[in-house]
Amino acid sequence: MPDDVPPAPGRHRHASPPAAAPENCPPPPLPPAPAAAPLRIVVADDNPVVRAGLTVLLQGRDDIRVVAEAADGREAYEATRLHRPDVVLLDVRMPGVDGISALPHLVRLAPVLMLTYSRESEVVHEALRLGAGGYLVHGEFTADQLAAAVRDTREGRAHFTSTASNALLAGLRGGAAAAPGQPLPEGLGTAFTGSGYQPAAPGRIRATAHDDTEQIPRPAPNQLRSSEGGSASDVPHSLRTASHKQSHVAQSVPVPGASGAERFGLSGREAEVMELIASGMANPQIAAACFISEKTVKNHINRIFAKLHAGSRSEAIAVWLGTARRGSGGRG
Repeated sequence: MPDDVPPAPGRHRHASPPAAAPENCPPPPLPPAPAAAPLRIVVADDNPVVRAGLTVLLQGRDDIRVVAEAADGREAYEATRLHRPDVVLLDVRMPGVDGISALPHLVRLAPVLMLTYSRESEVVHEALRLGAGGYLVHGEFTADQLAAAVRDTREGRAHFTSTASNALLAGLRGGAAAAPGQPLPEGLGTAFTGSGYQPAAPGRIRATAHDDTEQIPRPAPNQLRSSEGGSASDVPHSLRTASHKQSHVAQSVPVPGASGAERFGLSGREAEVMELIASGMANPQIAAACFISEKTVKNHINRIFAKLHAGSRSEAIAVWLGTARRGSGGRG
């Protein structure tokens, strides 16, 4: 074709090069990172009111989820085997299998944070020796501090309230509590040894998902206090039978504290009633214990709820235990 003949309409001699991208054009935004799964928690405490209060506080956090509750060490072990939580909150004094007896078995499955009224130095030392990742005493922490302790326990960072810290400091300074094998208060740590405390031997019972020896027989499934349903298996024989050996173990009893009454402006009688509420007593039981009428009990409770800014027993106990800030309604 001669050079002076124009091309036909719609046809071009050469394809146009693609437009160059601007030199300073920012890269396209990255897709948002998937939200982290919430931490899965098992709460073990023999007091149902305490369990309910802790569950209310923790469930209010977007990154924490209570998957099961347990009333003693045996149930705590079953729940931990079944749900594989990220952290176990464990009381010390519970009927059947206490927290110290269950602790060596639980730490093989999940990090354990002691959450208890027990403030004896020897108990603090023994719990840490057996593998607890921290030690919190009721009344010495806020809801935010509890949530932070749960998160840090999962990451291997220890948390202690003042009582536990003082016990450790006394031990470092050469106090009696630092001595190995220091006897524990009567009834603790004896679920598998009868009378006289003997520390659990490391490795005595292996309890992993794929390592079931003849020492861990497979019992009939047990129903758990769980928000997920299901049943547990592979419970060590000592944990399943200990409840018959240790029925004398004292249950958790709140330690009366004048500081709580002063902090919330409760009278002496109101503080006494609040302690009985925290111990799980119903109104008729409180009336009998205080030698007052049920109507008077109700009047005390109404005033207590107003001063603690709580709308239910669970919220009141959460505030009274120090796990919620005043004015937060017990929800942290």
